[in-house]
Amino acid sequence: MDAYRKWLDSLPLIVKIILALPFLDGIFYGIYRICKGTTAGIVLGLVWIFVGTVITWILDIVFLLLGKPVFEL
Repeated sequence: MDAYRKWLDSLPLIVKIILALPFLDGIFYGIYRICKGTTAGIVLGLVWIFVGTVITWILDIVFLLLGKPVFEL
């Protein structure tokens, strides 16, 4: 699980932004949050899988453009 997070963190910014687009965000960054392993990360990841395709992908793109890690608890 840690390898997945490191792999996603090592991608170029443009690829991260593409993966943060609707539908893809829920999958890639939802799993990213689940791989954190904390209870809050698992709950947020599961919510992100369903809601990330509609609204929350905007948060991830904003955070990435500001040079910060994606939103996590």
